[in-house]
Amino acid sequence: MRRCLIIEDDADNARYIADGLRELGWFVSLARNGADGIERATGAIWDLIVLDRMLPNEVDGLAILKTLRGMGQSTPVLILSALSATDERVRGLQAGCDDYLTKPFAFSELAARVEALVRRSQFGKDVREMRVADMRVDLIARRVERSGRTIPLQPREFRLLAYLLFHQGRAVTRTMLLEAVWDYRFDPQTNVIDVHISRLRNKIDRDAAVPLIHTVRGVGYMLSADGLAPQTSA
Repeated sequence: MRRCLIIEDDADNARYIADGLRELGWFVSLARNGADGIERATGAIWDLIVLDRMLPNEVDGLAILKTLRGMGQSTPVLILSALSATDERVRGLQAGCDDYLTKPFAFSELAARVEALVRRSQFGKDVREMRVADMRVDLIARRVERSGRTIPLQPREFRLLAYLLFHQGRAVTRTMLLEAVWDYRFDPQTNVIDVHISRLRNKIDRDAAVPLIHTVRGVGYMLSADGLAPQTSA
């Protein structure tokens, strides 16, 4: 179960976020002030911290963030703030936050940002080599082999393949790929993903008995040695 710490002094807002995340299967802990927030943040392992920018007393959100980053803690942090000016966003990012969401917000947007942050934090973590079917990928040396044949990939192609590998057997959307591989938080309205997938598929699946990269109609793409499960109509 993924773990989230919410540091927020507004009880209603904290409860709103906590209830939504719990419905998505998260374990959630609440801290109502800066001192308690730092204690909880440093006293346990978290997959995500949701941090209010404006907290009571002398320890505000940026102070907490700077403390955590100064201690070498790399936990993804999403700042919530009523301060929407560009310079405030910049201050948050410079202090070490991973994303900045202004109040008021819809929970659906917060949930989408949370998922993106967790995906990025887990991408490539503590794994050296991955295999699927007859393909072997060395994530450190950035070497790809299939049936003993070395497959040269461009850096972006390798990152795309690695992301598909970490999500093998699951469909990934174009939005997920834009965020994780291109670091875009908007849709550039181009076919950049389709072009790169086509090139990658041509290199990985060319002359192979078992195709690994599949198109999931209306969703995105999937890497799987088992193909796609047949779709049934309702």
